Amino acid sequence: MTLTLVIKKGKNGYLIGQLKEMPAVFTQGLTVEEVKENIFDSLELYLEDIREQYHPEGEMLQEEELTFA
Repeated sequence: MTLTLVIKKGKNGYLIGQLKEMPAVFTQGLTVEEVKENIFDSLELYLEDIREQYHPEGEMLQEEELTFA
């Protein structure tokens, strides 16, 4: 899976990073490298929140974690 990180200038010297495909996932940092590091944490927190809210109807047949490289 490929996601696009968009980085823009923010206020007070900060850079703002946001995933183009998932606009709810965003972060900030003082350098491009810091934004790149922080976006992974933001994405992880976003997915954890979605997992907690997921309550499917019907009988679950299987649950399996997948890793996308």
